[in-house]
Amino acid sequence: MNGPLIVQSDRTVLLEVAHPEAEEARHELAIFAELERAPEHVHTYRITRLGLWNARAAGHTAEQMLTTLERYAKFPVPQTVQIDIEETVGRYGRLVIARDDEGELVIRGADAAVLAEITRNSKVAPFLGVRRTSTEWTLQPWARGQVKQELLKIGWPAEDQAGYTPGTPHDIDLVEDGWSLRPYQRQAVDNFFAGGSGVVVLPCGAGKTLVGAGAMAAADTNTLILVTNTVSARQWRAELLKRTTLTEDEIGEYSGQTKEIKPVTIATYQILTAKRKGEYAHLALLDALDWGLIVYDEVHLLPAPVFKLTAELQARRRLGLTATLVREDGRESDVFSLIGPKRFDAPWKEIEAQGYISPASCFEVRIDLPQSERLEYAASADDERYRLAATAPAKLQVVRDLVARHAGERILVIGQYLDQIEELSNALGAPQLTGSTPVAERERLFQEFRDGTTKVLVVSKVANFSVDLPEATVAIQVSGSFGSRQEEAQRLGRLLRPKESGLPANFYTLVARDTVDQDFAQNRQRFLAEQGYSYTILDAHDLAA
Repeated sequence: MNGPLIVQSDRTVLLEVAHPEAEEARHELAIFAELERAPEHVHTYRITRLGLWNARAAGHTAEQMLTTLERYAKFPVPQTVQIDIEETVGRYGRLVIARDDEGELVIRGADAAVLAEITRNSKVAPFLGVRRTSTEWTLQPWARGQVKQELLKIGWPAEDQAGYTPGTPHDIDLVEDGWSLRPYQRQAVDNFFAGGSGVVVLPCGAGKTLVGAGAMAAADTNTLILVTNTVSARQWRAELLKRTTLTEDEIGEYSGQTKEIKPVTIATYQILTAKRKGEYAHLALLDALDWGLIVYDEVHLLPAPVFKLTAELQARRRLGLTATLVREDGRESDVFSLIGPKRFDAPWKEIEAQGYISPASCFEVRIDLPQSERLEYAASADDERYRLAATAPAKLQVVRDLVARHAGERILVIGQYLDQIEELSNALGAPQLTGSTPVAERERLFQEFRDGTTKVLVVSKVANFSVDLPEATVAIQVSGSFGSRQEEAQRLGRLLRPKESGLPANFYTLVARDTVDQDFAQNRQRFLAEQGYSYTILDAHDLAA
């Protein structure tokens, strides 16, 4: 045994990055373990219950997971870890939510002791109906989502086999004229339908929208698509008109500006969570038509109120699309129980190797603060320090240097703070795009960037989500949302769509040295390491040389 992994009894796994089998081992380990720390030489993964259950739901067995650990381990895998994995994975599906011959919702368990345990739980009891046998209880007809949430919390994830309403039939076909679903997109659709409901994890640029279109064509039913913003809604509409038999009259937009309900309706999360006099004003949309499929775009950004609404939509088939299951609010378990478990996950580097997304080089550019700014930083309160470091004036010249280095390429300059974005826009002579930019103006600026009229665009986090800018080859991240890994996924993803130019992608993050800016950057870089990307540290002085 001389592999790159050290498996420890506390369920942590250390990966020796320089080992010749490290990449192979990382690929297999990422199926069921989560990366916690990613310094230069040894990465730390943790095996969690939710990670194991997601892997099991995606078709991986305990035996396969243990084989991965044993094959790549430097030392014997601790017996406690082996038993723990077998028993944890074995819990998934021991309880089944189904319907009886009369269509009534029931919960069943082959093990009477397990069913007795959960039915005596004070949080589960309110959802129960009557005890039929030692292995079957009825459930309240409205409790399907809530009982799954509570069962997950006590360590007994139920497999939902209760079926779905077919919805109102609506014929939808793909128009594969000169293109077709890629093999991994087809597999994602097949896995989703085999599992019933759940989440498909694909890199930005790998065609998540086409997976959604493929699922709609397979379902042939009225569909509600929930997206992050109006720009995203317009892009979904354009893609569906291009790739399917749907016509303008069959696709409606339901947003702050437009309230159309059609057989396929695209709505924003904001409108669904909008309140009037303390009440959700647009909940009727969820029952406006007999939806047979609900698509959640960027499911890792699902607002908390939508989870509560989704708990009541369990009879409708649900597809979550995302580039990462990481949620900054820690509600991954609610995605699992209410949208569904992971059904398909394709690693970024694997799809890159197949030529479907562009290769990317990632750089962290470290910048020294002048003495006066270091003293101001040191004297500031903790809650002010990140803003001071993230908006350091010294970053402006570094951005100029990088733009000059990549002259002629399509460059996104990304910032978190409005005053910083305005300063960058003025310094570079480039247009800016923020949350206050009207939708029509956003679409015009994005289109000018796509066709090359505009080469440099300064954007806020509104460009993180569902924006299709295939010819962007450079992103310069000047400031971000603290240590957000999901934001790192979105920003890197802006560069990964294949380029007609054939140019490689370069992703730069500017970091003020020896500040919390650098600390937060380390957390964001965990995402890059998870996906198999390495990053190079550059000194700002070297760029100017």
